[in-house]
Amino acid sequence: MITHIQGKLVEKNLTDVVIDCNGVGYLVNISLHTYSQIPEGDFLKLYTYLQVKEDSHSLFGFSSKAEREIFKLLISVSGVGASTARTMLSSLTPKQVREGIAHGDAALMQSVKGIGAKTAARIILDLKDKVLKIYDIDDVSTIRNNTHKDEALSALEVLGFVRKQAERVVEKIVANQPDANVEVIIKEALKNL
Repeated sequence: MITHIQGKLVEKNLTDVVIDCNGVGYLVNISLHTYSQIPEGDFLKLYTYLQVKEDSHSLFGFSSKAEREIFKLLISVSGVGASTARTMLSSLTPKQVREGIAHGDAALMQSVKGIGAKTAARIILDLKDKVLKIYDIDDVSTIRNNTHKDEALSALEVLGFVRKQAERVVEKIVANQPDANVEVIIKEALKNL
């Protein structure tokens, strides 16, 4: 497999570039993100992915290894082809795609042209665990805070406070102190209720 290509930039378009390597011109498909990262000048290096199909061989180029890895993850999802993955990386940065998958943000995925609710759900379902593991994203912190918040609200209800009023106070406490444990949340809420 061709992992990168470097040479003289002969032609630059929004969707592809032609790179001359020792007299051979390679057509490399790119995303708008990569297009925006191409430096001025006539020398260019891109990280590549070679897609071999029955009827064609296509070379896709990326400005960074991170973008290439996201592309490879996306095309591993059933129903997501190279053109859809390239469209996603043209509409969103690799970091936005990665974080959108990690946080289960289906609305962000659907904001990309050609991605519907089912495809967005499939991308998140298939890739969330891989993205969390590969990029070591801490998904537990939001769950922990929600658990502490819920426990604190239950305790305040038992103490006789109205849930809606307690929710408003607890929301402010959790926003100001995201790592607060249940006891701290309850103590602060009792001061403010």
